[in-house]
Formats: sequence, C-alpha cells, structure tokens
Amino acid sequence: MERHAFAMKVKDGQMNTYRRKLGEIWLELTGFLDRNQIKNFSIWNADQLIFGYYEKADGAVLNAEEKSVKDRLTGEIQDTFQWISTPGEDMRLMYHNFGVVRENKELIRHRMFMTKLKDGCEEEYKARHDGLIAQRGDTVDPGPDSNFSIWSAGGYIFGYDEIDTTMERDETPEEHEATVAWETRQLGIMDWITNDVDWMTGECHPASRRLAWHN
Repeated sequence: MERHAFAMKVKDGQMNTYRRKLGEIWLELTGFLDRNQIKNFSIWNADQLIFGYYEKADGAVLNAEEKSVKDRLTGEIQDTFQWISTPGEDMRLMYHNFGVVRENKELIRHRMFMTKLKDGCEEEYKARHDGLIAQRGDTVDPGPDSNFSIWSAGGYIFGYDEIDTTMERDETPEEHEATVAWETRQLGIMDWITNDVDWMTGECHPASRRLAWHN
C-alpha cells in the first residue's frame, strides 16, 4: 500500500466557496476514487490550510482518461486555493510509524495536526524524527498508532495519525514528563497552527476539522 498526501492554502475569503465547490464535485470525485481503488481518502482543515491524505495499491497509476478526469475536477475548485505541495508529487515524508493495518476503522480515532517550521529548521525537524525511528528500530508497531505519518511542504508540517482506541491508555507521570520535554524542545523549531499543545502553552489555536472522508 502506498500512502500519499497533498496540501494547499485557501485564498482569503474563499473558504465557504471552497467547501461549497467541494460538495458540488463530491459525487463525481468519489466515483473517481472508487474506479481507481483509492482508499481512505480524507480532507482536513485548520485556519486557511487544507491537508489531504489517501492510500492506493503499490505502483498503481492513472490512465490518460482518468488523469483527465482528475485534472477537470481539480480545475472546478482550483480558483479557491493556492498549492502548498507540488501537484502530482508527494510532500516530503518527515516521519512514519506504520503499524498493523486495521481493515475495520470503527474503533479508530484520527489525529491530524499542522505546524509551521521556523526558518532553516526543516533538517533539524527531520533529524529529530529520524532519531525516533532509530529508537524504534523501524519495526512494525502493534499500536495504538497504526498509521502515523508526518509530511512537509512549503515550510509547513502536516501530521496524520490513526489510533486504535482499544489500545490507548493514560500516560504515566514519567511518560507525561517526557511528552512535555519533547514538545518544549519542538517549540524551538516550529510554531503550532492547531491546538495540540494548547494544554501546555496556554495558547488558543483551532482544532483540525475533517471536511470530507471516503473509504
């Protein structure tokens, strides 16, 4: 299975129009996804940012006709946003923790977060997360994280996580202390767009919203 992601920024005053146009093309868009066996497609929003995630079979490519359909559907809504990622290309994968794939999503919750890297901090962010992968040994994680990836483009960070709720538990005091230490270090290289660490900083940011989803 291949995982893919894209990102864009909605133009000033165009969010309502973006949502309306997305609704207008949704039926045809989901037909396109089904025909091409594109799974677990979702679109997320915070502030004026849009993040999209989807999965498809290894090596699957669109034929010319389906590529034309994709381009036409994108054209229907493209005047409402500017691309952050490069169209047709993935963003840079900054971190991954791909565990056991859950076919049944009913007991899965999602976490989607957004941050903005401080100038010149992209490589430091990548190095810190490479360190986490090295600590884990890049093995398959049984959970609760079953599908966690972090992507970057245009100086932004976008995280997507599927979490098995049956395996979640409260942090121990030691784990909580480690979380606070990690997030405090991260504040030196990035600023939050979503509200993931408002509990720690006392700031107020918007929560990410899932605007659309199709399995």
